[in-house]
Amino acid sequence: MLSTSSAPAKAILLGEHAVVYGQPAIAAPLANLRAYVDARITALPLQVSASHAGGAPFFWCKDESNATNPLERAIELCARYFAVSALQGELAVRSDIPIASGLGSGAAGSAALARGVAALLGRELPDEDLNAIVYEVEKLHHGTPSGIDNTVVVYERPIYFVKGRSTDFIKIIRPLTLVVADTGIPSPTRDAVADVRDQLKRRPGQTQDLFERIGALVEQARAAIETGDHQQLGELMLQNHSLLQALDVSSALLDRLVEAAMRGGAYGAKLSGGGRGGNMIALASHDTQASIAEELRRAGAKRIFVSSVGAAS
Repeated sequence: MLSTSSAPAKAILLGEHAVVYGQPAIAAPLANLRAYVDARITALPLQVSASHAGGAPFFWCKDESNATNPLERAIELCARYFAVSALQGELAVRSDIPIASGLGSGAAGSAALARGVAALLGRELPDEDLNAIVYEVEKLHHGTPSGIDNTVVVYERPIYFVKGRSTDFIKIIRPLTLVVADTGIPSPTRDAVADVRDQLKRRPGQTQDLFERIGALVEQARAAIETGDHQQLGELMLQNHSLLQALDVSSALLDRLVEAAMRGGAYGAKLSGGGRGGNMIALASHDTQASIAEELRRAGAKRIFVSSVGAAS
């Protein structure tokens, strides 16, 4: 028997980096960009493959599990959760999400994989417990993760997030159209987070001020989303990008893509995720998404995705 589990990509609308230090952030799932796991029940020891990552298939064994491999770590945590010492079957991971691009590819893959393990066992895995498992795996990807990626990916709803507090789900009364531009440059979030941490040590006052200013923008952005004010939300996104530039996590290409999106008619645009590479997001209307995409292609975007975050989220 074959079953398929999945989890979406995510985009941080505002608040990245500052969220690691207690400031709020807003993030949303990108439902049409997903990681998938095909689970097949067999009588053989568990075999895992991940064609999108280029790794060789492997057999999972609890006693030989590599805790530094995210796939093996996710399976190990699931085995512990379900109190089993051995697993049988096949898990094939595949993904549409660019790797190391700030779109939560690691969290989505871990969530889909954990759901696949539950499917093999015929067991339930509540979202709250799945979220805790994926967060533990995220530590391998990011070092000191805020928890925002796993939360958006697991619950698949837009969220207002503050580290260490209960998550608020945001009601979007006017759908958001996001145009996502991939720079084609890998950007491991862990590296950018570490650099910002070093900057905080070197210039604590200046860096903390930037965090607080980002947090203030997030509060205004939540109000703009909940009232359907896309013009205001776009302006806040641009201001957030400027503050991320001041944190030295943007790049010449990301800045060029932001400018291109604005030429195309975007309400606003900014880098999304760790920065330095990865992706840029632009807030579009139905009428401007095509012109924005064309400007982004001309400016050097390698891949472009359009995703809607709507009232049904």
